Amino acid sequence: MMLRRASVCLLIATSLMCGARAAEKAPAAAPTPPVPTVIESGSADMISTATETTFTFRTHVVVSATNMKMTCDELVVVAKRSGDAAATIGKQENFKSLIATGNVRIVQGDREATCGRAAVYPGDDKVELTESPVVRSIKEGWSQTGPKMILYRGERRAVIEGTATERPRLTLPALKDLGDLGQDGKKKKEGPSVAPKIGLPLTPATAPEDTVTPKVTVPIPPQK
Repeated sequence: MMLRRASVCLLIATSLMCGARAAEKAPAAAPTPPVPTVIESGSADMISTATETTFTFRTHVVVSATNMKMTCDELVVVAKRSGDAAATIGKQENFKSLIATGNVRIVQGDREATCGRAAVYPGDDKVELTESPVVRSIKEGWSQTGPKMILYRGERRAVIEGTATERPRLTLPALKDLGDLGQDGKKKKEGPSVAPKIGLPLTPATAPEDTVTPKVTVPIPPQK
């Protein structure tokens, strides 16, 4: 079944990127009320079996969900289904996975994630980012990179897995210049530059009067 310029409203109970808040240190804000997830794309296919339905969205895919927006080239959504197995559209229940590929960009609040592939597993409460993933804070200025990043929903935790040739990296804002530190760990104060005074010995031709030894005349009594 092919849908052109599809605008499909899917009730996804789990926010795709709640785990992007893993690096936050501040207390969590009040949760945003969940809203229906809307997926827009240039085209969409739907294939159903007796147990699940697979939606494939292509060309300029835009996903708007609770406190999250995602764009990518292709999105594959697999949902469990029940009801009449012969029905074209059965009852959609829990979502098994959401796989986004190609120029993936996810924005939630002041957090942004970019990668080549993002896999969302609502049942496991985690998101896996691969193919050069980068997670950055637009407001705070830090960024994280690595071969594979796993974000855990509701745990404020992110795991970055490295390889033998590529290591995880965390980039923080620049520190200010601390200057020259003394042995006590405090910054030395820099005063104005003053040329040293050099005292030269005074060598006058005649010593001043106040430095001349006074002459004392002692009378000698006459000899008898």
